[in-house]
Amino acid sequence: MQRQRVIIRTIGVATAVALAATACGPQKTEPVASASSVSSSPTAGSSPEASPSTDNKPGEASASPSASASASASASASSSSSPSPSVKQIMANGDESEQVRELQARLRQLKLMSVAPTGFYGSKTTAAVKSFQSKHGLNATGSVDEATWKKIQSDSKKPTADELRPSTVNEVAAPDPRCMQGRVMCISKESRTLAWMIDGKVVSTMDVRFGSENTPTREGVFDVGWKAKEWTSTIYHTPMPYAMFFSGGQAVHFSADFAARGYNGASHGCVNVRDKGKLSALFDQVKVGDKVVVYW
Repeated sequence: MQRQRVIIRTIGVATAVALAATACGPQKTEPVASASSVSSSPTAGSSPEASPSTDNKPGEASASPSASASASASASASSSSSPSPSVKQIMANGDESEQVRELQARLRQLKLMSVAPTGFYGSKTTAAVKSFQSKHGLNATGSVDEATWKKIQSDSKKPTADELRPSTVNEVAAPDPRCMQGRVMCISKESRTLAWMIDGKVVSTMDVRFGSENTPTREGVFDVGWKAKEWTSTIYHTPMPYAMFFSGGQAVHFSADFAARGYNGASHGCVNVRDKGKLSALFDQVKVGDKVVVYW
C-alpha cells in the first residue's frame, strides 16, 4: 500500500510539472460562448484592435497605426501647399494625409492625444485640436487653420520617425513602484504594455495581451525561471517563440495570433507580444532571475 501511494504521488507530480511547463497558447474562436467570455474580461482586450488606440475612419473595424494613405496624402499636401488666407482650414475632420499624421504626433507631444498617429483626422483629433485652441485663445473649431497650425508647430518639435509610426500602439502606463529597482519586465494590464526597465529607466516597450477571465494571467511579482527561444505548447500545440517563463506555465512570448488578430483574441494565461523583432531583442537582454511585475 505504501509503495502504491508513492507511485501515484510521483505520477501526479510529473503530470503537474508537464502542465506547468506547456500550458499556454492563443484562445481559439470556436464556440460563440468563448468569444463572449473574452469580451467580458478587461485583461482579454475585449474591444477591437482599433477601439481605444486609434483615430480610425468611420466604418473601419481596425486600422494599423502605420497605415499610410499616399494618394490622400498627396492630394491634401497639394491643396495645403497653395497660398491661402489665414482663415482657410488646413486640416479638418475627415482629412487623411501625412500632414495629419504629423499633427497627431505633435498633439501627442503636447499630451493632448494618447493614441498613436493614424493619418486620419477623426473625432479624437478634433477634440484634441479644440482643446489646444481653447487653451491658447484661438477660435475653438476643432479644425486646424493657419494660426492654429503655426502655434502647434511653435509649441512642439518636429516628430521623429518613431513618433510618426510608433511600434507601440498603446500608451505606456506609469511604472509600478515595484519596477523601479533592478532589471524588470514591468507589465501593465491597464495599458496592455510591457516596459523593459533597468534601474528605473525604460529601455524598450511593446504591446501585450493577456488571458481571458477563464484563464487569467496571474498578477504579482515573479522571476524569470527559464527561457526557450523555440518552444511549442504540448497542450495547445501552438508555437511560443522567445518564451520567458515566470509563473508555472505562464510566459512572455511572441504570438502570431496576436500579430494577426490583435485584441480580438486572448491567450490561455501567457503574456502575448506581437512585435517579434522587439521581443527577440528583449529575449537576448533578459536573464534568468530577472524580475517580472504584472499589475493593474
